[in-house]
Amino acid sequence: MKYGFRLTIFYFLFICLGLHESIDAQEIEQGYFNKPLDAPLILSGTFGELRNNHFHAGIDIKTQGRIGLPVTASASGYISRIKIQEFGYGKAIYIQHPNGFQTVYAHLNNFAPAIEEYIKKQQYIKESYAIELFPNKDLFPVEQDEIIAYSGNTGSSGGPHLHFEIRDQNSKPMNPLLFGFNEITDHIKPRIKGIWAYTLNDSAQVTGLQGKKRIQLSRTQSGFYLADKVSAFGKIGFGISTDDQLDKAINRNGIYKIETFLNGSKHFEQRFDRFSFSETRYINRLVDYFYYKENKQRIQKLFLEINNPLSINSFHNQGGSILIDNEGTNFNYLIQVEDFAGNKQEIQIPIVAQKNEISQPQDHPKTPYFVQAEYGVAFEEENIDVYFPKGALYEDTYLQIEFETNAINLHDYRVPIHNAIHLGFDVSQFPVDVQDNMYVAKVMPWGTKYYTPTQKKKNRITALIKDFGRYEIAYDKDAPTITPINVRNKKWMSNYRYLKLKIDDETTGIENYRASVNGEFILMEYEYKNNMLTYDFNDGKFDDGKNEFKLIVTDKVGNTSIFEAEIFRKN
Repeated sequence: MKYGFRLTIFYFLFICLGLHESIDAQEIEQGYFNKPLDAPLILSGTFGELRNNHFHAGIDIKTQGRIGLPVTASASGYISRIKIQEFGYGKAIYIQHPNGFQTVYAHLNNFAPAIEEYIKKQQYIKESYAIELFPNKDLFPVEQDEIIAYSGNTGSSGGPHLHFEIRDQNSKPMNPLLFGFNEITDHIKPRIKGIWAYTLNDSAQVTGLQGKKRIQLSRTQSGFYLADKVSAFGKIGFGISTDDQLDKAINRNGIYKIETFLNGSKHFEQRFDRFSFSETRYINRLVDYFYYKENKQRIQKLFLEINNPLSINSFHNQGGSILIDNEGTNFNYLIQVEDFAGNKQEIQIPIVAQKNEISQPQDHPKTPYFVQAEYGVAFEEENIDVYFPKGALYEDTYLQIEFETNAINLHDYRVPIHNAIHLGFDVSQFPVDVQDNMYVAKVMPWGTKYYTPTQKKKNRITALIKDFGRYEIAYDKDAPTITPINVRNKKWMSNYRYLKLKIDDETTGIENYRASVNGEFILMEYEYKNNMLTYDFNDGKFDDGKNEFKLIVTDKVGNTSIFEAEIFRKN
């Protein structure tokens, strides 16, 4: 059945009554929050979308490919937090509301004048572009629909848009669509990209195979999907690859709800109403991480494995798995995939209990490197040590580890790590001046090396890693590059609004930078996506006549470059 996305009060009362039991219907106050943009509400991202190592915590609102649209307070309250960083949310504002909820507005370009003035003053005091502030609640009270900022593309944004969140009294992100925003329309059913069956114990099999097997689907005249009959035996489960699309947008978004039914009875449910940031990395337990790393396609498992505490799993019977142990018995397994508007796709999977000969039994080779998920353990060989703290892995695992003199091949990059692993190298055999420029590099299968945040102490370099793969000691002796864009020595810049330079470091990346004029700090904004540093002459830090400009840039191992120029200006 197909439903329009006209979110009337009646529709939301219906939604609220069906929410996960942890959400009280009184929390869902319709009309409390207004849309934060005076523009058509067209989404490029939805709540709970599966992202790298996390769930998407809000909705992404399109800004028509433009920067500078007014962003307004979704409800009255006060600005409780302002954060500016090169990556992540970029420029972001947090508003605390009287009902205990909080809204977040991210990837902003700039702020309303009074807020902008306050932030810039604090940046000059701290002599830092990146800053986090917690204003007193009386400093910036805001009314609903008051302009607080202007949309942008700062931080880790892939294009101009506004990231908008609603968080509950415990700072847990909630699905903003629960609260209204009836401009959004959706008449498009979710897309089914594939179904897989999984064997979940050593004796289980699907059509004589162990591991996972893709299930063939066909579309019926009635519109639902029908799978080829699956012959299976033992404990099995299913996974699905699916996404959604809204009206007026080409983006592929996340699914709101997936339910399964076994022989007519509800068996499993995943619903994206709310989650906590503390659980978001468990996404790597929800998805088939191995398949994703190989194919860049995410399969959501419709069953629970050990160490999966995700609260989005709002209902399950037997952990969503199916025990098939009576040969000749038939089962009917139904998957319903639903978007927030109520558009549904159904997949019917007939199953017959049939014990076939296992043609390719799964092999679980044992190695000297065994990690129990509930205990910490360390291994050390050559000049390298690696420590797995409790909870580093999701399950007990035999690891494939190869120690070399200054490198380690650490298991399989297709296996997820939950809590960071400690990796250390003894570098006492190298001269001290060489050690100063050393770092831990992650080496990709094609040979490219990436800097891993590295600590140095007493002939030792260490790193916290969250991915398996190859790591080695690397050396960076190359200083960052500084490329002037609109400035040169002895240039008059009276007619310029901005001073621009590009900075880059190909090997380890930029750690910090400091710009000054006539010996005093000046604020330069850093946009890492195009390596641009920008100073606004309206800050008024340049004197009439000659000014001594200096920029110092340092990479992540301490190599430094300096650019100096005499700049003339008449203000």
